[in-house]
Amino acid sequence: MKAIVNVFLKPGVLDSQGKAVHHTLSSHHFDTVKDVRVGKQIILELDENDEAKAKKDVEAMCEDLLANTVIENYEIEIVK
Repeated sequence: MKAIVNVFLKPGVLDSQGKAVHHTLSSHHFDTVKDVRVGKQIILELDENDEAKAKKDVEAMCEDLLANTVIENYEIEIVK
């Protein structure tokens, strides 16, 4: 089983990397881009057959280690 975790900054948190990407896109004449937010994706291969348990375990991983929940949100997708 595979878990895909997308971690991204909460709304209102300054995304300096996103601002840098936006500036670079603008300098390359991609003027239709209004804003950029940069996140990260973590893909975990799990030795688990119970989807509910897998999601619960990955949620605990996110809360403990994978995301800084003060400034970041995360989404979990379990793929069989």
